[in-house]
Amino acid sequence: MSIKNIRLEVMQFLEKNVDSFVDQYLIPVEKIWQPTDFLPNSQSDTFFDEVKELREIAKELPYDFWVTLVGDTITEEALPTYESWLMDVEGIDNVERNGWSKWIRQWTGEENRHGDLLSKYLYLSGRVNMREVEMTTQHLINDGFDIGTGRDPYKNFVYTSFQELATYVSHNRVAQMAKKYGDNKLSKMCKMIAGDEMRHHHAYSEFVTRIFQVDPSEMMLAFQYMMKAKIVMPAHFLRESGEKISTAFEQFSDSAQRIGVYTAADYVDIMQKLIDKWEIDKITGLTDEAEKARDYLMKLPGRMAKISERLVIPQESHIFKWVEPARL
Repeated sequence: MSIKNIRLEVMQFLEKNVDSFVDQYLIPVEKIWQPTDFLPNSQSDTFFDEVKELREIAKELPYDFWVTLVGDTITEEALPTYESWLMDVEGIDNVERNGWSKWIRQWTGEENRHGDLLSKYLYLSGRVNMREVEMTTQHLINDGFDIGTGRDPYKNFVYTSFQELATYVSHNRVAQMAKKYGDNKLSKMCKMIAGDEMRHHHAYSEFVTRIFQVDPSEMMLAFQYMMKAKIVMPAHFLRESGEKISTAFEQFSDSAQRIGVYTAADYVDIMQKLIDKWEIDKITGLTDEAEKARDYLMKLPGRMAKISERLVIPQESHIFKWVEPARL
């Protein structure tokens, strides 16, 4: 049987439990928070007073903070790319509306609230050029992404396990910083988003755990492949209006690293967390090739940590069209 057919068979085997995954890791629409819960109420007589207060507090937040928040928002707003990519993964069938496509649609429904909330906050804050933000978002959706997984569910689930944890770290750090600067409402928004991301991380990492139980060698090789290739962020094709895909994502990453929202050390830490979570050192029944992959994975965080310590982050902030320093 080909590797592709085995992947499909494993996905069909796991699909029998999709309803339990939905019940355990996702929250019904009527029970989960909505963006309006955290924003000024446009139906209230106090709406303009609430917006004025929001704008006053927003003035205290520094430039790199705004760049990071805008970049996080644009990443969340490019959700159509992520849904369409996952719908094409082997074993996920949206035409027949199988269990996996149900998961992807409902996961997308939860994720969609994040961009809605952050985008409305940015708009009300008056601190950013929303037209530039909107053009960057449209470019990112137009350009799509290539995360190096192909249609392989094993590689895609490694990617989503890693990426959901990375977005948890980023949103949670932004929440902490917003609180430090006195913006308790923004802090709560980002904390709620971070909570969703952690829950979704638990789901995708559980899918990988289940695959390790039934196809350990191939899952090990897929994990090694993704760590060797390095996890690219979903907004790695980020660009500003009138520009080509070039260095904008690196410049956004520099802002995030400068203020400690998401760093190279966090990347290494997430890798180690996944190795520990999946108990890579304890998995048995591996082929010789998979054993070598395991050895590579166990040594990788230490090697990557040494490299990350040598990274030099530029101290000068890149001036994005999204945020105007003179107004801050």
